Amino acid sequence: MSEILNTLMQDARVWQGHQHIRTNQSAEPTGYQALDNQLGGIGWPRGALSECLLDAPGIGELHLLLPLMQRLSHTGKTVFWINPPHTPYAPAFAREGVNLDQVILINTEDEGDLLWTLENCLRSPVTGLVMVWPGKLAAREIRRLQLAAEAGSNVCVLFRERRYAEQNSPAALRLELTPGDQQDLRVNVLKRRGSWPGQRCSLAMNHRADLAFQEAPRIVQGPWSGRAG
Repeated sequence: MSEILNTLMQDARVWQGHQHIRTNQSAEPTGYQALDNQLGGIGWPRGALSECLLDAPGIGELHLLLPLMQRLSHTGKTVFWINPPHTPYAPAFAREGVNLDQVILINTEDEGDLLWTLENCLRSPVTGLVMVWPGKLAAREIRRLQLAAEAGSNVCVLFRERRYAEQNSPAALRLELTPGDQQDLRVNVLKRRGSWPGQRCSLAMNHRADLAFQEAPRIVQGPWSGRAG
């Protein structure tokens, strides 16, 4: 029993409130040193869910993932977009160095299709990053996705409304995003595995390219719908 507890604690699944725990979980740097510092030098956890909670799209949340998209798309890993609120503007991502051949956008028909698609993307060995705008999710559904994320050992980021911040979530990382006054993005760490919350930072976004949602690099409607585009 003691060996099991030691393993769980090393993986930061059992948290001792009086101390930070250096987790053995693999992760991907965010590309923003200020944010990585607030995350204990860990970054986006692999094999786990991360949540970005915001009031509305277009405040810089895509730029938060841009360094990861750039890096993974050039290592042969696939970047999946699932049910984004608008169609992304492909030329801007290409100018920013994202390999569009590794980017796939999927729109699902209903909640059942969404969960099926997410689970299969997360479990696939070709996946590097899954970004999803899921809408409302029950806690049991998030736990189900967490298991799929663990099986695939990739990065999964759920973009959800900020009102869900008050709800419990099994996600390993939860970030609250709000726009700043100087074209910056304010990040409040609500939860991170292995430590207490409350870390904050502000990321300059005044240099950002136009990543407005306009044009898709590739759109897939899977075999479950019987149509492809």
